[in-house]
This record gives sequence, C-alpha cells and structure tokens, in this order.
Amino acid sequence: MENQTVNEGKTMALISYITIVGTLIAFISNYNTKNSFTSFHIRQMVGLNLLYFANQWIIYKYIGSTAGWAFGIVIFVLWIIGILGAFKGEEKSVPVIGEQFQDWFKNI
Repeated sequence: MENQTVNEGKTMALISYITIVGTLIAFISNYNTKNSFTSFHIRQMVGLNLLYFANQWIIYKYIGSTAGWAFGIVIFVLWIIGILGAFKGEEKSVPVIGEQFQDWFKNI
C-alpha cells in the first residue's frame, strides 16, 4: 500500500472503529474521496457491527446469555485486531471472516 494513501486515510480508518457512529462518519467522509485504506477498514467495521447486532438480537435471545457473552468476547478481540491494524497502517483483515467482509461489502 502506498504510504501517502495510508497517511491520508489513517484518521478516518481509526474513526471507523469508534462504534457505529464512527463507522457512519468515516463512510460519509470517505464517500467522495474514496481512499482505499479507509474503505478497507470501513468494510471490516461494517462486518464487525453486523456480527455485534446479530449477537445482540439472535444469539443472546435464542441461544442464551453465556453463548452471547462468549461470542461478544470474540467480536471484541476481532475489533482489537482491526483497530491495531488501522493504527499500524496495515490492511490486515480480521481472522476467519475478514476476507468475506471485503468481498460482501466491496461496493463501500
């Protein structure tokens, strides 16, 4: 990845990891400029947000709070990996499902 692209997109990439509001701010801010580094991390965070909501609405409700709590820890670890990648200036996908996020949300 080009260093200038990373430097220009790093702030918005980090903002995208600050809850759903940060993801929306980064998406709107990146809509016209289309920085590839920022887009990569927005796609990762959109996927993590969807996992979080699925955990809250499906797993907690139908499987149980213990499973929901455990899955919440996994999502938190994936979030840490994603935000550390953005901080370091790397396009590092979250393990297991990060490549699918890139494919599913390729229009972002």
